[in-house]
Amino acid sequence: MTILIGFSAVNTGNNLVYIVTSALLSYMVVSGIFGRKNLCGMDILLEFPDEIYAKTDVPVGIKLINHRKFMPAFLIKIALQDQEILIPFVGAKSSELHRLTMCFKKRGTNVVEKIRISSVFPFSFFTRYKTLDQEHRLVVFPKPLKCRLLQCHDHRTRAKGDLSADLAGFEADLLSIRNYVPGDPLRYISWKSTAKTGQLKTKELSSVDMQHFMIDLDRMEKKDLESVISCVTYTVLKMVRSRIPIGLCIGGETFKPNMTTAHKLRLLEKLALYGEN
Repeated sequence: MTILIGFSAVNTGNNLVYIVTSALLSYMVVSGIFGRKNLCGMDILLEFPDEIYAKTDVPVGIKLINHRKFMPAFLIKIALQDQEILIPFVGAKSSELHRLTMCFKKRGTNVVEKIRISSVFPFSFFTRYKTLDQEHRLVVFPKPLKCRLLQCHDHRTRAKGDLSADLAGFEADLLSIRNYVPGDPLRYISWKSTAKTGQLKTKELSSVDMQHFMIDLDRMEKKDLESVISCVTYTVLKMVRSRIPIGLCIGGETFKPNMTTAHKLRLLEKLALYGEN
């Protein structure tokens, strides 16, 4: 429209048409300057959760940071993969945190890159775009698949009560007879010793070693590899949630049974990257 009116002004020599053309050109200049400034000095930080599972929606935090000292940011739209969010306003030297939902289709290493920001500021007539070349490498864990746990462990799995420990407890062999302490279960009072000594005596029994699971993925049948890995993932999560130590043999490596969060994440990462190389 500006070009057509400009030609009309040249052809007709009409001052009013020249004024209209000048106003339109000024509008474009102002829009271009403020629109470009609106996208400058902006930075984006992505915050991913510690545990990301394939084919499962996960919340991702998007933090928009305005590094400019004086000028706020208006109407910033952020596009990440197939998701978009609109942030209406970010003050100078401040930030805004918003969340969107993402879903990763496959386990293993996933790369999130090329975050695009755009804005229709100031007059909602032109849309300007800017691409941020950020690269985020994520390890996406396999999707847990409910299965029968007993089909996943190997001969090194020990059931509760197989071995006794030297620690005091109330479940296994007799360690000693000691004086009764208030709070001891009445069913463990040794009445024979009590009758002989005239004082209440308590049986002190050894405890049993805690049950643990060992999974040998290398020896398992892998006709449907993804289903097997998903089943093992479910087993790991189930055992850790139940406070039962679990170990894993995978790719020639052996991880001894444990039930800490760090151990769980290590096993899930190994399962996620299995077969990737």
